[in-house]
Amino acid sequence: MTAPTAAGPTGRAALLAPLRGTVLEVGPGPTSNLQQLDPGVHWIGLEPDTTAFPLLTRLADRLGRPVTLLDGVAEAIPMPDGSVDAVVGTYVLCSVDDVECSLAEIRRVLRPGGTYVYVEHVVAERGTWTRFGQRVWGTATMAECRPDRDTGTAIDAAGFADVQRATAYVTGFLGARIPVIAGHATA
Repeated sequence: MTAPTAAGPTGRAALLAPLRGTVLEVGPGPTSNLQQLDPGVHWIGLEPDTTAFPLLTRLADRLGRPVTLLDGVAEAIPMPDGSVDAVVGTYVLCSVDDVECSLAEIRRVLRPGGTYVYVEHVVAERGTWTRFGQRVWGTATMAECRPDRDTGTAIDAAGFADVQRATAYVTGFLGARIPVIAGHATA
């Protein structure tokens, strides 16, 4: 797999297209990354909000793809150790209760040499208005989205091998430059 070059939709497609085998997507929400994955992938969606299941099922039907949906959270993935070839998470670590536990679970379910692909917004540089705004937003959403987490450092410390990522900036409220990381790591 090549190093990521961008965190936007093009970068996401480049990260997801090479994945093969059994792919677990953590927190796909109602839309998922299913359409970005190779048609031969066996896709499993782990989603704590079961109201998203009908939308995910319709998407899979429209794409002609069989899928497996699991009700659960990233901190306690209901799958055996080493059971998937890849794990995908896009904009999900901002909303989990325990980032470190979630990353440990992702590593646990990956087969040796498996790939974790992620796209996450991360905390802005210290002393910036963007960082202040992220902290306010995280408080206002009551932890539904915590964009002020240092997710990149957490991924680096999670024990993955060969962690690679690129950083890009998206424009947010009032022109704030919000850092987004996109990358992959090997179990």
